[in-house]
Amino acid sequence: MGIDQTAPVDMTEAEAANELMRLAREIARHNRLYHAKDDPEISDQAFDALVRRNAEIEEAFPHLVREDSPSKAVGHEIAASPLSKVSHEVRMMSLDNAFSEEEVGDWLARVRRFLSLGPEEQLGITAEPKIDGLSCSLRYENGVLVRAATRGDGQVGEDVTANVRHIADIPERLATDAPPEVFEVRGEVYMEKSAFAALNEAQEAAGGKLFANPRNAAAGSLRQKDASVTAQRPLRFWGYAWGAVSEMPGETQMDVVRKLGEWGFPISPLMKRCETLDELIGHYNAIGNARAELPYEIDGVVYKVDRLDWQQRLGFVAKAPRWALAHKFPAERAETVLEAIDIQVGRTGKLTPVGRLAPVLVGGVTVTNVTLHNRDEIARLGVRPGDKVVVQRAGDVIPQLVDNLTRDVAREPYIFPDHCPECDSEAVSEEDEVDVRCTGGLICPAQRTERLKHFVSRKALDIDGLGEKTIDQFFALGWLESPADIFRLKDRRDAILALEGWQDKSVDNLLASIEARREPDAARLLFGLGIRHVGEVTARDLMKNFHELPALRISAERARDGDDDAAQEITSIDGVGPTVVEALGDFFHEDHNVAVWEDLLSEVSPPPYVVETRDSAVAGKTVVFTGKLETMSRDEAKAQAERLGAKAAGSVSAKTDLVVAGPGAGSKLKKAAELGIDVIDEAAWAEIVAAAG
Repeated sequence: MGIDQTAPVDMTEAEAANELMRLAREIARHNRLYHAKDDPEISDQAFDALVRRNAEIEEAFPHLVREDSPSKAVGHEIAASPLSKVSHEVRMMSLDNAFSEEEVGDWLARVRRFLSLGPEEQLGITAEPKIDGLSCSLRYENGVLVRAATRGDGQVGEDVTANVRHIADIPERLATDAPPEVFEVRGEVYMEKSAFAALNEAQEAAGGKLFANPRNAAAGSLRQKDASVTAQRPLRFWGYAWGAVSEMPGETQMDVVRKLGEWGFPISPLMKRCETLDELIGHYNAIGNARAELPYEIDGVVYKVDRLDWQQRLGFVAKAPRWALAHKFPAERAETVLEAIDIQVGRTGKLTPVGRLAPVLVGGVTVTNVTLHNRDEIARLGVRPGDKVVVQRAGDVIPQLVDNLTRDVAREPYIFPDHCPECDSEAVSEEDEVDVRCTGGLICPAQRTERLKHFVSRKALDIDGLGEKTIDQFFALGWLESPADIFRLKDRRDAILALEGWQDKSVDNLLASIEARREPDAARLLFGLGIRHVGEVTARDLMKNFHELPALRISAERARDGDDDAAQEITSIDGVGPTVVEALGDFFHEDHNVAVWEDLLSEVSPPPYVVETRDSAVAGKTVVFTGKLETMSRDEAKAQAERLGAKAAGSVSAKTDLVVAGPGAGSKLKKAAELGIDVIDEAAWAEIVAAAG
């Protein structure tokens, strides 16, 4: 897959949304191959870098985070497994990654800021090797092992109880006379390097499947329907965490891990408590230097806030805890030849140059292409077909062309096209943009079909049976020009049936799937239209505020006509800024867009958008925090509001229900008073939080 490598700061929201959509699909596919089939196509470093690229864009565009974002997914969905499913009482989370000392420092700063720690207050952090294995949760009741499960998707895993009973490192009973009523020990099932080599030798001699790496060998060995196969594999286990517990045997991460050791579980001998960034990086380097000599594979170092009460306060964001971080080891580079530069036209009209490479192995995966992201990057690197280049996978972007070794060799420079390769329309750059875009719009086949594909994609209308090839085919036949045409395909049943490969059942299933979207979710419909700067999250935020699409259109048109109140109503939505207001106004200003909008709404009837909220005093309300908060950080306060089903807004407006004001509150407090909005102090807010449990 070609991945746009534009720095997030240089991306438009439409480009970011488009790349996040592609990354979500690619990462999900590799997740299935890695977790469900134990048959990865790319290296761990390559996969980490895909996830990292996704995270970088999400950090720059938090309002574009998708529901299917890799940052929200943990592991993989269990499907078609011979093992029974097990629901985790406490979700098994993943970890956010860092690749540099600077990022670790930023994480420490965020933790200190969230906890409102002063510069002199000590922050203890544990550091331990990140072993490369398969996560496993072991449930003990009154000290006896009763169930073992893989992580799966974090909520549901596979029951491997019979299998883990053959792992010598996992005790049947906890080594204590006073076991807790319930304690779930979590850790990693792994295979040592020497055992992995011996297993592959035996597999090869027997004509069996060879495993790609020790992690895959461990996963494949543990996830056997026949536990006797697991018994023949030399699996090991490390304990380092916990899930559901009836009582905690300590107040810090170090205390509890040491207790796991006392109970009979192997724990990392390299785990250390640090108090400064220098100490953490020093231990990271020490582990990295010893990596080659360790008997097991590791791919980084895991940092965790030591105090458990602080871990609880920090909580979680999406799939990962705020109180933990995986500091990954660096990736590899390789040299190859840039054989050609192709131009791809995206849904938004952006012309993306893709470098075609002579195949080269980097970090365990064969790389054949790299996205050059824009003409400025081509000029910066001075690349031309025939150049010898350096490619990197992992780290900042994947794959990344990092150097041109033959830039000084006499050769004609690459001339970036000034016309679209799909429709021959003029290709131009807008002011202050580095990207070149086709001006063809809906007359450009690449844009039109890509927009239709986006419209039916899983996070938009999610219409089964209308895949990319089908859309291309129907478009070529003249059946699909705009989204509304999808709902008129019912009149073409006989024509579809006459096409090669279609049967009565497949046609009926497609039409039924289309008819099932006659009353679509309004936010999905809005996102599916592909309005520039209106991604999946922004679409939901807009609909939470306006509830119905006509109301959004009215405000957008009024804002474009200079109505400041209408513009403020939109920008008061947390995460929505003037750029979105302008994009919405521009969309409805174009007659052809209005025609598409009205044509579509003549075929579908989205019901009012309803937001499900938790039962609390502020559920469904909009809360604004202002002034200095003394017992928590602003981030923590907003996180609390969201957990209670409220919406944390950044500005006070007529839509605001409650203002929480601390010392030094200024204009927001004044405006709340003018609008007659309820105002409470931090103590009263704490009572609301406590009452909600």
